[in-house]
Amino acid sequence: MTNFVEELRWRGLIHDSIPETEEYLNANKTVGYIGFDPTADSLHIGSLVQILVLKHFQNAGHTPIALVGGATGMVGDPSGKSQERNLLNEETLNKNVTGVKAQLARFLDFDASTENAAKLVNNYDWMKDISLIDFVRDIGKHISVNYMMAKDSVKKRLGSDVQEGMSFTEFTYQLFQGYDFLHLYQNYNCRIQMGGSDQWGNITTGTELIRRKAQGKAYALTVPLITKADGTKFGKTESGNVWLDADKTSPYKFYQYWLNTSDADAENYIKIFTFLEKETIEKLIVEHQEAPHLRLLQKKIGEEVTIMTHGQEAYEKALKASQILFGNSTADDLKSLDTQTFLDVFEGVPMASISKSDLEEGLDIIAALNEKSGFLKSNGEVRRALKENSIAVNKEKVPEGYHITQDDLIAGQYILLQRGKKKYFLLQVQ
Repeated sequence: MTNFVEELRWRGLIHDSIPETEEYLNANKTVGYIGFDPTADSLHIGSLVQILVLKHFQNAGHTPIALVGGATGMVGDPSGKSQERNLLNEETLNKNVTGVKAQLARFLDFDASTENAAKLVNNYDWMKDISLIDFVRDIGKHISVNYMMAKDSVKKRLGSDVQEGMSFTEFTYQLFQGYDFLHLYQNYNCRIQMGGSDQWGNITTGTELIRRKAQGKAYALTVPLITKADGTKFGKTESGNVWLDADKTSPYKFYQYWLNTSDADAENYIKIFTFLEKETIEKLIVEHQEAPHLRLLQKKIGEEVTIMTHGQEAYEKALKASQILFGNSTADDLKSLDTQTFLDVFEGVPMASISKSDLEEGLDIIAALNEKSGFLKSNGEVRRALKENSIAVNKEKVPEGYHITQDDLIAGQYILLQRGKKKYFLLQVQ
């Protein structure tokens, strides 16, 4: 057993904890949990911090429980929200729970033969049979309205200018989450709940409920919400969230997100999102500061997190795809990309359509660059570019007289035209 809290501390992952939490964890192998609300059928990289905290917890010798909120997802967590969320129907929620469960299983060790194997639970399983009368009598009477009103998540909403205020539904959320902790305390010997700093109020409601209802002692620990140095929201791009599901965010785009991290953020993220040891990280930071243009930190974070999330093969494909725009890649490299990755790499590149019949007898390169695409403005400009040896088809230089055929197709329907090093155009064959 290792010091879990100290491991999080040097990584910058401690925000708050109940007194004596570290001492308890150092003296006892215990069970702890983090909850994940299934608001979508995939988690995004904002959730990755919590997943990795559970993994650190397991690595330290403790038993992690990942709780998927099938019941609390029906209520909606008001923490950090300025207005009430639309509630999901049961069919959508079940789909989301299934997706989230599958993702959690990729990160944590659920092998039953392991002494501290992770457990996956859904609070709908114990919430679905509780009547309102039972919940109000057995749980509600132990937590006063005054106590609930003092929580930041409640005060901020009630004190805001939002006319809707807070519904009774959302007001009860902290009781639901508190009951989860009590249930896990009584049935799984769970002694600590962890989560983001915005969950402190909900978590401590659970420790208070355990104290009052079960006369027990429970612990709490929260980690900071991850921010970016430039003030923009972590985990967001122009196209939206960076998801852990490869169908929502391709491994290439996932890898690119980390590769594009600023130097200031990279020095924090290397500690937060990898399991590299302290000495290794300190050495990497020094090397990066000596030659920041090499982006050593960003590349290492991208490698570690992409392999962890999508596997070695997906990382290698993402790496190869990343080198296509800037490296000495070949037509074979391009043709090895799947359609989605190819389109991700050349997102925003202008495109024109041609028909398959255009390629039956071969499409003359001059027609391809001007008449069929408008890539270059005139046949004269095309000929000058060809004489300068600055025209490439699928990253390979071509001479005047070259004809494009079906053998040139990438993913069965694309041809990449290029002038010089940075000017690209796509032909899509339909």
